[in-house]
Amino acid sequence: MYNSNYILVLLMIVSSLFLFSSCGQCHSQTLLHESQPSREGNFPAYLKKRIGHSSQVILVRNMQPHTVSVQVIALERKNDRWRSPFLPMEGVIGRKGFAPPGEKREGDGRTPSGIFPLGAVFGYEPSFPTMMPYRQVTVDDLWVDDAHAADYNRLVKRGSTRASSYEVMRRDDDLYKYGIIVEYNADPVIKGYGSAIFFHLWRGKEAPTEGCVALSEENLTRILRWLNPEARPLAVLGTNATIDDMTQ
Repeated sequence: MYNSNYILVLLMIVSSLFLFSSCGQCHSQTLLHESQPSREGNFPAYLKKRIGHSSQVILVRNMQPHTVSVQVIALERKNDRWRSPFLPMEGVIGRKGFAPPGEKREGDGRTPSGIFPLGAVFGYEPSFPTMMPYRQVTVDDLWVDDAHAADYNRLVKRGSTRASSYEVMRRDDDLYKYGIIVEYNADPVIKGYGSAIFFHLWRGKEAPTEGCVALSEENLTRILRWLNPEARPLAVLGTNATIDDMTQ
């Protein structure tokens, strides 16, 4: 779990790049071109080591908790400067928007709010040009969403689980053709607090998910190629107000 000092620094970084406003996508892109990266040296010394835990962040935010459309912003630190390697991207989240921090529950159709490590990349092909650990998924790969199962919120092989409910990772609709595991409710796993939270492909920019973050194939594969495990990448998820409250 990341403490309030860490989150405060992260928000200071983000605020220096993007104004938290109700402006649209085009204005956000203009701000990105005009903003200057923040120097780490501008922050108090006792906070610098908190920034050092990660040098890649994917920020997913919107204005209202029940809105499914989100802005996805990639941030990276290089040479003591934070910048975005890409323009802000469009994405969608759960059909019922963001759950407030700590309130995500299994099957509620909401995307969890908070700061979470990013884990392995997965996909249908034998390999993908990413630096992250990669796993090819097949019809025998299942993600357990049975809150009563011993292997709840775990990736297992067919035949190895007694769970009564699970998600087949090799889907017919190709939504999991590429994906990234968000390590939500992972350490420890709390029964019923939600499972199978990923970044994956969308059906379209107006089609919500069941709780994941979804993007176009172009944007998601761009992120997959950019991520580096040595940077300890993180996902920061929530409304603007929720993310701001994390610093209080």
